[in-house]
Order: sequence, then structure tokens, then C-alpha cells
Amino acid sequence: MPCGVWEAVYIIEGLLKKTSEVRPTTVHADTQGQSFPVFALAHLLGFDLMPRIRNWKELTFYRPFKQSEYVHIDALFGQPGKNVIDFDLIESQFRHLMRVAFSVCEGTSSSSTLLKRLRSGSRKNAIYAAFREVGRVIRTVQLLRYLSDAPLRRRVTAATNKVESFNRFSQWIGFGNRGVIADNDPIEQERR
Repeated sequence: MPCGVWEAVYIIEGLLKKTSEVRPTTVHADTQGQSFPVFALAHLLGFDLMPRIRNWKELTFYRPFKQSEYVHIDALFGQPGKNVIDFDLIESQFRHLMRVAFSVCEGTSSSSTLLKRLRSGSRKNAIYAAFREVGRVIRTVQLLRYLSDAPLRRRVTAATNKVESFNRFSQWIGFGNRGVIADNDPIEQERR
């Protein structure tokens, strides 16, 4: 994977290739899976994205409307009137969002390349901004589900622990500069 591209996009893309009879509906990812556009793309493609959740204090919950207030959990959403979803933007770009999701689903466009292109100049790119807004909605709903559902928290933690155990194993098994061969000399490569 190229640096800077979210691994969840590649996981989703691999699942869309339909090379297996298994049809998973949930994608577990590490912290990088919390990207708003990735949440949006996963949702539009019919996947439930469940990333590892860290740094709760840094996460933002988004309100559907400025006047929305919640009795027991309002503090999660920050100051009243802030962190509000722009549903007008989502509605104005909905056709484009669906076109992007369809082209990724059909394999005519790579999701990783697409998100990189959308991300470039993202302040001016309305489609990227709409993906971000949809992602904010989906991630807020997922975070609220995660907080209220103990079995879901256990399942996400178990899946994350499997991946982290594999990563620790692959670091352990890699030796000689963690498995990286930085020398072009064949004798040194063989020695490592």
C-alpha cells in the first residue's frame, strides 16, 4: 500500500472483487479506518466499517441540526450549535456520491486512486466535502452504537487484537533490520 492511503479502502476493494463465496458485511480496521471519506465509501458500498477506536477525547460527534440537544450525552457533541452536519451539501452532491460508489463497486475505478484524487484540493472539491459529511454522519452513528453496545465493543476489540497479534508476530519473525534489506549487494542480502 502506498503511504498516506487508508488500508480500509484496500480491504473494501479486495472484498468487492468477489473472489470468494463469503460475503462479509463488516470491515475491521485500525485507527486509520476512522477517516470520514472511508466511512462514507464503506457505507455506500454496503459495508459496516468498525475501526479500532482510540483517543476518545479527540473524537468529534456531529449533530444533525444546530438546535439538536441530548439529555445525557450532549457533552459528547461539544458546544451547542457547533459540529453540525451539512445535509444541504450531501443532498446537492448525492448523484455524484452514488456515481462514485457505483464506479468503485463495478471495478471501473479504484477506490484508493479515487479518494486520493478527491482529496487533492479538498477544500474546493464539493464531492470530497460531501463524502466527508456523509462520513461524519456514519462515524457518529457508529461511535454511539459502540458506546451503547457492549457485545459490539467486545467484537471490535477481539478483531483488533487479532490484527495486532499478527503485526507483532510479523515484527518478531522479521530480523536483520526488521526484515528490511537496505543493501543492493547480493552477498549482504543473503547474509541478512
